[in-house]
Amino acid sequence: MGALGFDEMYGALAARDARFDGQFIAGVRTTGIYCRPSCPAITPKPGNVSFFRTAAAAHEEGLRACKRCQPDAVPGSPDWNLRDDLASRAMRLVQDGVVEREGVEGLARRLGYTSRHLTRVLTAELGAGPLALARAHRAQTARALLASTDLPVGDIAFAAGFGSLRQFNDTIAEVYRATPTELRALTRRGSRGSAPAHPADGGAAITLRLPARAPFDGPGLLAFFADHAILGLEEGDATSFARSLALPHGTAAVRIALDPGQPGVTVEARLADLADVPALSARVRRMFDLDADSVAIDEALGADPVLRPLVTDVPGMRIPGVAAGEEALFRTLVGQQISVAAARTVLGRLVTDLGDGAFPTAAAIAEHGADVLRGPATRVATIVGAARAIVDGGLRLDVETPAAELRQRLLALPGIGPWTADYLALRALGNPDTFLATDLVIRQSAAARGLPDAVRELTARAGAWAPWRSYAALHLWRARPAKVVRQAPARPVRSAATRREAA
Repeated sequence: MGALGFDEMYGALAARDARFDGQFIAGVRTTGIYCRPSCPAITPKPGNVSFFRTAAAAHEEGLRACKRCQPDAVPGSPDWNLRDDLASRAMRLVQDGVVEREGVEGLARRLGYTSRHLTRVLTAELGAGPLALARAHRAQTARALLASTDLPVGDIAFAAGFGSLRQFNDTIAEVYRATPTELRALTRRGSRGSAPAHPADGGAAITLRLPARAPFDGPGLLAFFADHAILGLEEGDATSFARSLALPHGTAAVRIALDPGQPGVTVEARLADLADVPALSARVRRMFDLDADSVAIDEALGADPVLRPLVTDVPGMRIPGVAAGEEALFRTLVGQQISVAAARTVLGRLVTDLGDGAFPTAAAIAEHGADVLRGPATRVATIVGAARAIVDGGLRLDVETPAAELRQRLLALPGIGPWTADYLALRALGNPDTFLATDLVIRQSAAARGLPDAVRELTARAGAWAPWRSYAALHLWRARPAKVVRQAPARPVRSAATRREAA
C-alpha cells in the first residue's frame, strides 16, 4: 500500500482525514462495504478493516461501494504518476480505456509484457487483474456520467465501455447495490444538478465534472494554457480554455473551465463517439494534473525555507500537462530560442499548412515539415528527424513510457539535448520528480533567492525536494525575476544541441 502502513491508514480512517480520499480505500468485512477514509460512518474496529489500493481489489473481495460516502466520487490516486513501475503505467492505460479498445492482450503488448505476466504483477501489487481493474473503472465512469449528465442509461452504458446493457446493469447492481436509476438519484443528493446532453452528429455533447484535491491552482493553469495557445487551434483566458482533442474514435471539441462549486474543472465536449468519454476524462485529468496530492507536495516543499514563501504565494501548484505527447515534442522543438509569441505564430502556421484545423501528425511533419518549417536548418532537421523517429516506431511519447526510457531515446536523436528530454518528461508524462537544472530562468530565479545557479550545485541542492522536484521547478519558473538576462556561453558552443541547451 505504498509508503503507508496499516496503522497510518487506520489513523487516517479514524480521523476521517479527507486528504487520503482516493489514495486508498477501507473495506469493512462486517458490513460488506468499502469507504473512502473520510467516511462519516462509525469507525470500525481494526480487526474488521482491510485496506486496498484500488476499488477493483475491494470488488474481488466481494465488497460494494458505500452509498453514504460514495468512494468513487473523488480524485484518483496520485501513485499512478508518482510511480513509474509496471502497475502504475498499466493503470494510466486502463483509465484511458485501452482494455475496452484493445483488450488485455493489447494492454500487455503496449507495456512490453505477456498478458500472463501483466496479470500476475497487477494481481500481486493492486489486488486485481487487468479485467477487474477495467471493470471497476467502467463502473466509476458510469457513476460519474449518471451524476453529471442527463444521458439515457443505455447511452451511459455504451459511453462507459460496457459491451451490453445487461452487463452494465449487473455490474452497477454488484458494485453499488442499486439500479442505474437509483444510483443516479443517489449521486445527485445535495448536488447542483446535472448538465444536459444533446445528441450531436455522430456523437453527443456532454458536460463532465472532474474533481481535484485542494488546494488547486486552477487559475495558474488557465493562465499558462492561454499564454501558450496556438493560433487557430486553441483559445484561452482567465475563465476557460478551448481546443480540439484527438481521441481514439475521432476529434472532440472541448472547453474546460474551473468548477465554481469545488476544486476541479468542468468539461464541455462535443464527441465524435460516446465511447471516447473515458479517454476524454483521463486526458483532461492529466492536462490539469487533477490527481496530484497537493497537501503532501506543499508540505514537503514548504519545509524548505527558500521555497516556503513561493508555496505560500501559490498553494496547489500543478503541472500543466499536454493534449498528446507527440504534439508536446513538436511544440517544444519549435519554441526553443524564440519568444512564446513567436512560437505561437509559427505553430499556428504549421497547423494551417499541415493540420487541417488540428495539430499535424508526426507522419505529416515527417513528409512535409522540411517544406513548410522556417528557421535554422539544424532546427528544421531536428524536428523532421524526430517526426520520422515517431513514424518508424523508434520514439514513443505515450503515458505508458517510463521517464528514463523516454529521456534515453530523446537524447539519442540528433539535435535534442538534456533540457528538451527533461522538459518533455515533465510536461508529456507528468513526471513529478524532474528538475531542469540547466534552464536559464530556473537558474536565475534560484540565484535571486540565494540558491546556487551552477548546474551541478543546483542539481545537488534540488535533491532535497525529491520526489516533487517538478513542482519545485514550476515554483521557480513562476517566481522568475522580472527580466531574465541572457548570458553568453562561457566557452564556444560546438553543436546545435549545445546551443539549444545553453539558451
